Amino acid sequence: MISLLETKGISDPNVLAAMAKVERHLFVDSPFVNRAYEDSALPIGYEQTISQPYTVAYMTQALACKPGDKVLEVGTGSGYQAVVLAKMGCRVFTIERHLGLLSEARKMFDKLNLRIASKGGDGTVGWSEFAPFDGIIVTAGAPDVPESLKQQLADGGRLVIPVGDREVQKVMVIRRTGDSFVTEETFGFKFVPLVGKNGWS
Repeated sequence: MISLLETKGISDPNVLAAMAKVERHLFVDSPFVNRAYEDSALPIGYEQTISQPYTVAYMTQALACKPGDKVLEVGTGSGYQAVVLAKMGCRVFTIERHLGLLSEARKMFDKLNLRIASKGGDGTVGWSEFAPFDGIIVTAGAPDVPESLKQQLADGGRLVIPVGDREVQKVMVIRRTGDSFVTEETFGFKFVPLVGKNGWS
């Protein structure tokens, strides 16, 4: 899997090292364990998926986080992305609206002995009590960039979010400098919809 990521352009050694450490088969449902290291998204229940490894690697590389950075993840899902970030030395805060998924992810965080802050709720409004964040990563497709998330970025921080319609989205990388934001539009992916006050209804 790591070799495949390298051939597809993932070059950040911290991302590759973290993904080499995290056993993806722990985060997929038992019928799909034999496919855990394929470069494909897999169902995890609640009409949600665990993103393909390349998508996780690409978005994590775009986030450009460093050890000690405070990172908000919107959409905990299986917990895989949060664990990758934690293995990179980030202080991770993650929000999930499906409480069944959140419960399973929390069990995995405990099993792996990782301190990851998590809560159930609407991730589109962010987590203002712990803002600002050095990085925010959104693992579902949004119709627009939520202003609430932009405002919770620290100066110099980055927001990585897929934006588009319900069929295909482009990953946007938004960097904050003071009160201004610079947006870079990158590759297209397909994500489950970002549902919430500042997402899809």
